[in-house]
Amino acid sequence: MAVATLGTTTQSCLALATSSVGLTILKQILLGGITKGLDIFSNKDSFLANQLIEAALPQQLKSINNTLTNLGLSNLVQKEKEYIAQAAAFTVETSRPILVNAVNSLTAEDAARIVQGGSGAATQILRERTSQQLMAAIAPKVDAKLNEFGIIKTLNTALTGNNILTTILGGQNTSVTSGISHFASEQMVNGLFNIIQNHEQQNSGQIMNALGGIK
Repeated sequence: MAVATLGTTTQSCLALATSSVGLTILKQILLGGITKGLDIFSNKDSFLANQLIEAALPQQLKSINNTLTNLGLSNLVQKEKEYIAQAAAFTVETSRPILVNAVNSLTAEDAARIVQGGSGAATQILRERTSQQLMAAIAPKVDAKLNEFGIIKTLNTALTGNNILTTILGGQNTSVTSGISHFASEQMVNGLFNIIQNHEQQNSGQIMNALGGIK
């Protein structure tokens, strides 16, 4: 009897999830996370202070920054971070439609997968469907801005002749020109998804209450 009841409850919750009401709630929460993330990207100080963005720093860029610090150039590392934060603001209106369109395209089948996948599943689907598109769209803007700010040339000069470049870039290039922009773009994309996922997790109770209290 208990098993049968549990099965019936689960089916009912999944039915609610795939209803227009459940799907609307899921979309609203994701859109809220997107807005929150892009608002942070729009403000240099907020970007620099956000730990979820800092956690998304690629290992390659960490290695470059550690090398610069060891060379006594910690001030250059700070400049690099500030310029990346400034460049992030120029990606906002490029990223927004890509993410919003993906959310608006979510289906009843997606909603069912999200409910079954638990907290963070909605962001995971969004990441799967947009991360490559986001990278392709924002990387040229990031590269243009970082070159405009002059930080690429400065880093290249500071690290010329250092083995860290050969190691990070696989020996194919002795310049950070292409590498730094890619790593910065990667940090932005992953940092944005970290913020969206955090927002989703903070609001998971709202989702579950709306879907009948499924845990």
